[in-house]
This record gives sequence, structure tokens and C-alpha cells, in this order.
Amino acid sequence: MRTPQFYVWMAVSFLAILFIALAGTAHGQIAIHPMVGVHGDDSDSDQPIKEQETIRKSFTLPAGERSLDIDNVIGVIEVTGSQTDQVEVVVNKTMHAESKEKLEQARKDVTLDITQNGGELKLYVNGPFRCNCCCNDNCGHSDEHGNLRRPGVDLRYGCNNGCGHSGEHQGYSVRMDFQVQVPRNIALTLRTVNGGHVQVKDVTGKYCVRNVNGGIVMENVGGSGTARTVNGSVKVVFRENPRENSDFASINGSIDLYFVPNLSADFRFKTMNGGIFTDFPMTSLPAEPTKVERRDGKFVFRADRFTGGRVGSGGPEIKAENLNGSIRVLERHD
Repeated sequence: MRTPQFYVWMAVSFLAILFIALAGTAHGQIAIHPMVGVHGDDSDSDQPIKEQETIRKSFTLPAGERSLDIDNVIGVIEVTGSQTDQVEVVVNKTMHAESKEKLEQARKDVTLDITQNGGELKLYVNGPFRCNCCCNDNCGHSDEHGNLRRPGVDLRYGCNNGCGHSGEHQGYSVRMDFQVQVPRNIALTLRTVNGGHVQVKDVTGKYCVRNVNGGIVMENVGGSGTARTVNGSVKVVFRENPRENSDFASINGSIDLYFVPNLSADFRFKTMNGGIFTDFPMTSLPAEPTKVERRDGKFVFRADRFTGGRVGSGGPEIKAENLNGSIRVLERHD
């Protein structure tokens, strides 16, 4: 028999997914390989027409502050840092369609929009599934109550006012898989929704990483920022411990954070169905005081449900929260 707690958990899961969903000159070479026939295991049999395209581009970023923003919908994102001043981009684009006419429509509808302004580079997968008229992307932030904040653009279902649509019934599907090499100290904003993971290696800049149906893996990273997904795990292995506040979250997945020795930080944890484990000696921090608001003539009390702990002499606040899964604060051993 299902208990009341079960229905509370289902309601929380549904609401959380809705509110987190996930936020120089270019020289390109394109190789197109059309393939007509029945799909393999990677496709829908209702869309037997397939075309693959490889897009290669190179961008030179000037010295100073540099940033890369990749806003994907379906497909993986893999970013690797190196000693370079250039951003090298390879995008493997796969289109499936019900007919040749639908394939041609997919070519026109779904585009990779690229803009560069000095050291800022943006790669944006655009199409009829987007809502471009009503929303902001609050990437990297929680609201004033510490709750997870979703980006204003729901990439799968459009905005709440109905200005967008998913494109599920367009008669085609388009996937873009990104492999990108970047300067090591670049700031990153990475988003995808379906179709795979987000992976980041060997970077030291600030980061904001989002996924919905897939995991996030960050290896040998410095800098500070946020990494959040809905269905998937979050794993971060630091080469340098964060010097600024950072937060990591999932709804359905574990969170594993590997820090280098001599860590000093203040942690805040919250999980519903999972444990919290640490390799570091930790002392308790007092709970945040209850906040009181007055709204429509009524008093509203908001309690902070995070558990606090201090490692070493304390330092930046590192927040880790999930609904289903364990949270582990581990020491990196090379």
C-alpha cells in the first residue's frame, strides 16, 4: 500500500523537474553523408531517412577574459582545455526524417547559430522547439530561499505562456554532438536537455553546466561555479579547490565531489532519499534562521532545510543537494 510519503515524493519530483529544466572570424568545413534506409538501433523506425553532417570550425579569442556558451537541445557536449588561444569546434549533426521533404525541412528549421563578440563565443542550436520571446536564463543561481531555479526557457516544452512548442511532431529529429577544445582558463556555460552527458576536462575558469536527462562529469577542473542536472549523476574532480561559492545538484542521481588535500570550506547539504558521506573531518554549522515574510496580510515562514558543516577553517560555501541519491565529499588521491 502506498503511503502519503510516496505521493509527496512524486509531487516533489514532478515540480522539481518542471522548475529545474534545465540554462574573430570563423572558418568552417562541412562534410555531408546522406544515408537513406531503415535506421539502426540509434533511431526511430518511423523516420527512415538519415543524414549525417560534420561541422568543423576554429575561432581565435583575444587575450583577456574569454567565455564560451554552448546551448544545445539533443546531444552530448564534451569540452577539453589546453594551452591554446583558439576554440576548436567539431559538431556531429545527425538528422532523421519521415521523408526527403521532411529532411529538407529539418535542414532549414534547425540551425547552429554562432556569434562572437571579442572574447565571447556563443554556439546556439536553434529551431521550432525554441521559445525565443519571453524568458531569461537564470543559469548559475538559486532564488532568495536557496531553491533550485529553472532557466526561463524550457527547451523541451516551451515557456509557460505557450509561445514555444517542442517540435516533436515535425516529422524529423535533429541531434548535435559537440566536441570542443578550448583555452584552459575560459569561462564556460554549457547546456543540453536530452541525448547524453556533459563532460568537461582540464579547465580552470568559472563554469555553469546544465543537463536534464543525462549526467555531468567534470575532471581535473579548477575555478568555481554550478553543475546541475535532473536525471543523472554529478561528478566533479578538482585540480584546485574552489575559491568562490559553488553548488552542485541533481534530482535523481548521486553527487560525488573530489577535493585536493588541505580543503577549507563551508558545506550545505540537502537530500531526501540518500546519505551524506565525507572523507574530511567536519564540524557542524548552525542552521540558518527561519525567514519571515509578510504577504497579502499574512506571515509566511520559510525554514532552511540544509545541513551545514565546516571543513578546516571554513571558506567558500559549497552547496550540494539532491532528492534521490547519495552525496559524497571525497579526497582526491592521484
